[in-house]
Amino acid sequence: MPDAEKIRLDKYLWSIRMYKTRTAAADACEKGRVKMDGQSLKASRPVKAGDVYDLRTETRRWVIRVESILGNRLAYAEAVKHYTDLTPEEERDRIAFQAAVFHTGKRKSKIGRPTKKDRRTLDGLME
Repeated sequence: MPDAEKIRLDKYLWSIRMYKTRTAAADACEKGRVKMDGQSLKASRPVKAGDVYDLRTETRRWVIRVESILGNRLAYAEAVKHYTDLTPEEERDRIAFQAAVFHTGKRKSKIGRPTKKDRRTLDGLME
């Protein structure tokens, strides 16, 4: 395992499960989606305990503070112990609102147009 004091930013973000792959974490750094004090960071930047990062993933914006260095990917329950979520409350509310409004495409029971199965059942009753 690499020295615990010198871990790359992309590897750290991957290990705490902010991004699915290390490549995705490196791409986010390259595209300016990972910042510290308003400055975009390179993927090779060493991570230190106490650093505060502002990052954007596919679904939301995060503000995290590094609590401890993690060099390898662990289960989510363990990974969350290595950072503190400092995301503003209004961002959390926005995400909760979007989740509540999200429509899966599945119709609610007994509302709207009948499904093919419902249609067959109706046809069977009519005959």
